[in-house]
Parts: sequence; structure tokens; C-alpha cells
Amino acid sequence: MSRTSQVTERQALLILNALPEVGPVTLRRLMDAFEGDPRRILAAPASELKRVQGVGDTVANVLKNWCDLVSPEKEESQLKKAGARFVTFKDEDYPPLLKEIYDPPIGLYWKGGRIAERCIAMVGTRRPTLYGQTIARKLAANLTRCGFCVVSGLARGIDTAAHEGALSAGGKTIAVLGCGLDIIYPAENLDLYRRIAGEGAVVSEFPFGRRADRQSFPMRNRVVAGICDGLIVVESAVNGGSMITARFAAEQGRTVLAVPGRVDQASSHGCHQLIRDGAVLVQDVDEVMEEFAYLKGLRPSETEEGNAGAQETVGPALSDLESAVMDVLKDGSILNADEIARQTGLPGSTLASALMMLELKRLLAKRADGTFEVR
Repeated sequence: MSRTSQVTERQALLILNALPEVGPVTLRRLMDAFEGDPRRILAAPASELKRVQGVGDTVANVLKNWCDLVSPEKEESQLKKAGARFVTFKDEDYPPLLKEIYDPPIGLYWKGGRIAERCIAMVGTRRPTLYGQTIARKLAANLTRCGFCVVSGLARGIDTAAHEGALSAGGKTIAVLGCGLDIIYPAENLDLYRRIAGEGAVVSEFPFGRRADRQSFPMRNRVVAGICDGLIVVESAVNGGSMITARFAAEQGRTVLAVPGRVDQASSHGCHQLIRDGAVLVQDVDEVMEEFAYLKGLRPSETEEGNAGAQETVGPALSDLESAVMDVLKDGSILNADEIARQTGLPGSTLASALMMLELKRLLAKRADGTFEVR
């Protein structure tokens, strides 16, 4: 009895998914050619496999020798140990919108609960300003209050802020990884990973042990976009990875939205480019909800935070000197101490004291390069 004849259909899908040489497009073509039966693919002779577009000697040899490369029993053992499951495209739990894209994953390693909410993605730069982080957190929190599940990639920066914002409001969030479920990247997001797995879901199309690389991140980005009804970009450079995700979303027929930023801030140029190209400009959750008014199951906007970009109307009492400093920074400027001194006319020692008090009151933040901005 051959090894292939002993595997179940689900194990066959696990095997095919774990072979890195067989990409999602080739897998789709193979599934079409073999009438959706993964066991037939593993049992087919090389000559028959190579009749499928995209299957050459390398892919055919990998498929014929899969038992030397992948152990389905080991994959299942790792799934059990991780408290995860493998959701295939044939399962009810598989995200329905993801099935509609050109190259959907054959299956997803899924850690967490089933997500019933409508999904909206939020992505952005790994090096956001405090403005960007604040917008992402507030917008994500308000979106979950309106019935959305917020999807992002667990990366540093805007992704992290989006996940945190959703969780802070008691909402659902999905983290789509560009590596295996057993690899936490970035490592500082371990606690966030655990929270998302407990209250939402952590998802990957990559098998255990697969590390992130230049190929895996774009593949992750297409899944982020494919799961969702729409995508919001909060701060991105023109050549940033978020622009790739936005391109995937547009190609998949998803609604692309972008939050505007400062015209002199490089991290806003990508969003402004998207808006020029036809993306929906959004400043608060109400504008997002207007775009998705046609969707069923969403709740009316009942936000605690108000507009995503609104500044607090009540805060700590300020001295005249502190008010003068805040006035030159309130428009979103990011300035060093010398420029603040020039604009306010305050001497250095007086300004240093005012800046320190504003930091203690958590109204200003000092950046790594020594400049200051409003929180």
C-alpha cells in the first residue's frame, strides 16, 4: 500500500500547503486539473502533473517525493500542541471573501475562535508618528463598536496600534502572520499575540517553522486584503509595504480608504497618493460607515471617542508658557527645541522647564531624534 493512499483528504491538503515550491496559483491549477481531490495530485505520475500550467520538473519531483519532505502526522501534532487547527477552503470556517480572490490559500493555520463579524483591514507604516498611532487606535476601537472585526499583520507601528485599539474596545481582531504560527515576529508583540489568540484569531497560511522573508510578506498582505470588505491605510510612505496591500485590495475589488496626514511628512505621502488615485478619504468612523452602509449586520456609529482625529477638549490646566509651546505644535508640527524657542521667543532654560512639564502631563512626546510632537 502506497504512503499516499494512507493519507486523508485533510492531510493531503496539509501536505500540499507545506510544500514551499508549490505556490498558491499552481496549487489552484492543480486542484482544478484533478477535480478538487488533493490525494489524486499526490498520487499522480510526473508526466500527468507536468501537463498542468506552472508545473515543471522541480514541482513535479517535489510532489512525487512529498513523503521525504513533509510528515502530516507531525503537522497535526504541532497543530494540537499549539491549540490551533487547519482550516481548508472546503470548511465553513474558511473566510468566505478570501475564496473570491485569484490565488486563495488552500488552507489557513488558525489559532483562536471563529470570527462572525464583517472584517475591515487596517495597515500602515512600521514607524508611525504619535498622530498615526492615535488615529489607528481610535479608529480601530470605534470600528469594532460598530460591528467590524479589525484585521492587520501584527507588525510594529500601525498594525500594532490597530490590534490594540480593537482589543481596548472589547472587539475582535485578526492577526495575519507572514511566518508560521510558532514564530512570533516581532518578538516584542508576544503578549499582544497571546491576547489576540485568546480574544480574536491569529492566522497564517505558512506551516510551522516557516520564517518571514521577502516572499512571505507580500503573500501575507494579499490575505489581509482578501479577508476583508475594505482596507484602511493609516500613514504609509509611497514605497511602503502598505501600498502593496492596498494594490491587492484594489485588484480584489475591495474598497480602499486612506487617512490624510501632513503634507510635509513622508509617512503620509502614500496615503495622499492613494487618495489622488481614487481611494476614499476618511477622517473618522462615521465616514467609514457611510462607505459600508450597504453591508448587513453592522451597528450604527455609537463611538465614545468621537472623530478619529479629534483632539481632547478637556485636559490638564496649562500655564501661559506651556500654552505658548502647545500653540506652535498644535497643527501637528514636529519641531526641535531650538525651533520651538525661535517661534515662542522663550529662553532655553524656561523652555526646557515647559517642555518637561508638558511631557509629564502627557501632552507632548519627545521622539528618538530629539524633536517634540503633540500626543
